[in-house]
Amino acid sequence: MNKPWLQHYPEGVPHEIDPDQYPSLVALLEESFQKFRDRAAYKFMGKTVTFGDVDDLSRAFAAYLQSLGLEKGDRIAIMMPNVPQYPVAVAGILRAGYVVVNVNPLYTPRELEHQLKDSGAKAIVILENFARTLQECQAHTPTKKVVLAAMGDLLGFPKGLIVNYVVRSVKKLVPAFELPGAVRFNDAIAQGRRAPFRKPEIRADDIAVLQYTGGTTGVSKGAVLLHRNIIANLLQSEAWNLPAMKKVPPGEQPVTICALPLYHIFAFTVNMMLSLRMGGCNVLIPNPRDLPAVLKELSQHKFHSFPAVNTLFNALAHHPDFNKVDWSHLSISVGGGMAVQQATAKVWLEKTGCPICEGYGLSETSPSVTCNPTDSKAYTGTIGLPLPSTEVKLLDDEGHEVPIGTPGELCVRGPQVMAGYWQRPDETAKVMTADGFFRTGDIATMDERGYFKIVDRKKDMILVSGFNVYPNEIEDVVTQMDGILECAAVGVPDEKSGEAVKLVIVRENPNITEADVRAYCEQHLTGYKRPKIIEFRKELPKTPVGKILRRELRDKK
Repeated sequence: MNKPWLQHYPEGVPHEIDPDQYPSLVALLEESFQKFRDRAAYKFMGKTVTFGDVDDLSRAFAAYLQSLGLEKGDRIAIMMPNVPQYPVAVAGILRAGYVVVNVNPLYTPRELEHQLKDSGAKAIVILENFARTLQECQAHTPTKKVVLAAMGDLLGFPKGLIVNYVVRSVKKLVPAFELPGAVRFNDAIAQGRRAPFRKPEIRADDIAVLQYTGGTTGVSKGAVLLHRNIIANLLQSEAWNLPAMKKVPPGEQPVTICALPLYHIFAFTVNMMLSLRMGGCNVLIPNPRDLPAVLKELSQHKFHSFPAVNTLFNALAHHPDFNKVDWSHLSISVGGGMAVQQATAKVWLEKTGCPICEGYGLSETSPSVTCNPTDSKAYTGTIGLPLPSTEVKLLDDEGHEVPIGTPGELCVRGPQVMAGYWQRPDETAKVMTADGFFRTGDIATMDERGYFKIVDRKKDMILVSGFNVYPNEIEDVVTQMDGILECAAVGVPDEKSGEAVKLVIVRENPNITEADVRAYCEQHLTGYKRPKIIEFRKELPKTPVGKILRRELRDKK
């Protein structure tokens, strides 16, 4: 296979990684627990949790889970925001020989019931704030063992008691619930310390994680990620980040801001697993939507890495408290999860001096597929080059490769690609080619250097009088207009043209009118790409990760 991108790799980045370097993800984690034992692994509400702490706590938690009579390969759900119990639970589940099922803590009872039933999860580790949701659906699920965490569990005395009191009684963030038989997280740890731990044999081809995907577009499916898949992706990411990490002074521990939710595969691999591998520290942000609290937390740390989505970069950069944070040590800002817009990249670079390095990935690819070189000096408007040991090709609807510069469906082959969808061979067959490439459903182009550019999701494309219109292009153009904070373009039915472009805008300047936007679009977009309908809103509907929910915008005429 021709790989023009290899000629444009930054100096020192290898073309290949060895996904078989470790027999399992557990072996990798346990190596780091010993190697970096006294280092800070997580910082949360002023509390430091060391690698040694995570080692001891997760071993006790693994022993507790084994004492429940679960069998190797059983699925265990985790439904928590970014609290230190999350990485402890993940390490404990994996060390005991079980499978992690990541669950969005903002799910409704209907969504939670689907995921618990579909995965067959026997147990769940859940923050008490969301226990009411579980109560409403538990009877219809196989999930009978419940470990109940509280915000202050690992903060020590008296801080933990104070935090729990404030969360429960002052802010009233814990709705009343009844979960008979549920065991408190700290009690589970205490029981596990007294129980024997049997180290299971875990292989690279055992399942590590069920990562559910597609919930915003249809029935949520579990991407089966093996130990080998996640090992491969964190080694690929480590290799790719080498140029940026050279900027961290020798002997200084790399610190990463973890504002992305850990249940999302981007944060799971790029924040949690990669930092564990590199001996880095994660500053855990439990609620990234509380921007004043995020910026206040950031102002207390010296940090080097900040992975985020476009909406978070944009919101932070426009917040009045932005300059209260010391951004001077920032070596890498990785943008993923959604397209990074030029206007956001421009203001971020101006304010931090660190360009947003846009990457691309999916739940099905553990997640990273491509990324811009981490020694980039500016925004490129592309998703970069394929990572080491990754093959990418663009196919037309008949399955043929398209010429350079021609849009085609982006297809990926590499050690990070999932084993398939959980118990859905029919859905797996739809997305895998005969030669082992995963069809992403994203339309992209490749230039002669091997840089890829996403034109859009196949299903988000708008067909106006036979012409393809890509929402990302319209959004990128309109957000460069002064006074526009963010926007989203969707296709809506139209009698004359089949579909028309509807543009929903959030203004930074309230004086901007529909006529102003139309005049700007007339100047920058060809006729069929211009929005027929323009709507102003105070905010756009988004997932907890920050992706814009286009479906909701389509549904509301």
